[in-house]
Amino acid sequence: MVIPASSTEFLHVPATVTGFDPVTAPVRIAVVAHGDNPATAEWQTAEWGDSEAHILIGPDGGALVFTRGSYRIWINVDPPGAENLVRLAGTLTIT
Repeated sequence: MVIPASSTEFLHVPATVTGFDPVTAPVRIAVVAHGDNPATAEWQTAEWGDSEAHILIGPDGGALVFTRGSYRIWINVDPPGAENLVRLAGTLTIT
């Protein structure tokens, strides 16, 4: 995904969920420039949409604001039970 640094828009992260209603599971998104797993402070609360999680990003009120560069997108879903799922979901290029 490529987004200009001046754009404020929702970042959509596709998520296939089985075995539970996603509305009942908290979801978070992290967008990081480094190659490691996200640190606790890098996770942002996201919202569920149709087969996706999303978060507003950008300079006009977004939860995250980026400078030009390449980033890794992560998603974290905490369904009922013992699981706490973390997945690398893609890349984001800010121009």
